[in-house]
Amino acid sequence: MHEFRYRRNTLYCEDVSVFDLADRFGTPLFVYSYHTVIDHYVKLQKAFGPANPLICYSVKANSNLAVLKALIDKGAGLDVVSGGELFRAFKAGCPAQRIVYASVGKTEGEIEEAVRRGILFFNVESTPELNAINRISKKLRKVTAVALRINPDVEPKTHKFITTGKITNKFGIDFASAESLLLKAHAFSHVTIKALHIHIGSQITESGPFVSAISRMVRLIRRLNNRGVRIEYLNIGGGLGIVYDKEAPQTASAFASKILPLIKESGLKIILEPGRFIVGNAGILVTKILYVKETRRKTFLIVDAGMNDLIRPALYDAYHRVIPVKVKKSRLHTKGIIADVVGPICESGDFLAKDRKLPALHEGEYLAVMGAGAYGFSMSSNYNSRRRAEEVMIVKDRVFVIRKRESLEDLVRNENIPPFLLGL
Repeated sequence: MHEFRYRRNTLYCEDVSVFDLADRFGTPLFVYSYHTVIDHYVKLQKAFGPANPLICYSVKANSNLAVLKALIDKGAGLDVVSGGELFRAFKAGCPAQRIVYASVGKTEGEIEEAVRRGILFFNVESTPELNAINRISKKLRKVTAVALRINPDVEPKTHKFITTGKITNKFGIDFASAESLLLKAHAFSHVTIKALHIHIGSQITESGPFVSAISRMVRLIRRLNNRGVRIEYLNIGGGLGIVYDKEAPQTASAFASKILPLIKESGLKIILEPGRFIVGNAGILVTKILYVKETRRKTFLIVDAGMNDLIRPALYDAYHRVIPVKVKKSRLHTKGIIADVVGPICESGDFLAKDRKLPALHEGEYLAVMGAGAYGFSMSSNYNSRRRAEEVMIVKDRVFVIRKRESLEDLVRNENIPPFLLGL
């Protein structure tokens, strides 16, 4: 469920009119529902209650400090994948012992900062990375906890660009190599292997791939126990899908009912890393129609939001529902249009929706792109020297600006023209 609904033919976020927000703050504009974010977090927490999990929200989905702080205050940890996300985690007040750190390409500086901070553990993706963490920890005279990320080689039935658990992907360590590392863990003087980790992909709507991957992990844990190797945590990652169009994703309770019996016998502490499931349907992108362009073959609604604001359609051919912010009664019995919703970017791939059935719309009207809370602003850019959008969070009838729209000066703030080009 989410908190975006029509009232008196106008779209609302909680108790605030989206039309009024667009008029007040301009567009493009990201709008987030606080209560949707928290509701989705609590549903996972309750569903996995018997296991008392640590839920480490995946920062990459939406890294705004207000979103992070809202979840941290409810007991969430954070899953980070870069030094910048680690910085955000501490800026938002997350305790170090509720932070796990993934990424196949952690730099020495990033590793050193996380070791100094004493995070819960690194999700280690390769033997060279494990060696680097051991060496850096030794230099700092610390013993660092890590999890080995296993690549279970399962088919997650999602888009190939967001598949991470196949053996052909760059992520994780195969079972045989992981088992070998665990059996010689004593060779790493300043690293303790405390956990196993999997993450098989994103936007997965069926339980089968999770069941398959976790079953393989349970068998590995059993083999390790028989050989005297003990671990403390099992991190089952994230990847739960949401509704963008006609998907019928599993609920938190349905997912837990499949997974809890598998992990119960392990006796391990459980970590989850949801991102999209928590914030995906908690946010929308509001955009304004600049022009209605009619050609012999197509109708284009040219809007002021583009692929620099929401790249998912261009990158993955991803589907987002597009709906009018105001539904005018005069149009209810009139024939609609089939249109492409396209942005102002100088690329043919700059579209938000294709061949959509919409009511007849006019210049100046607002559209809402649904399901834009995850991988929306966090993947946005300044391509074409466009300013990134404003972000607001709604809490019942209160409105909070959680990121101001960039200024033109922000676009060039860190740039310099060499003196020789200035004739100096």
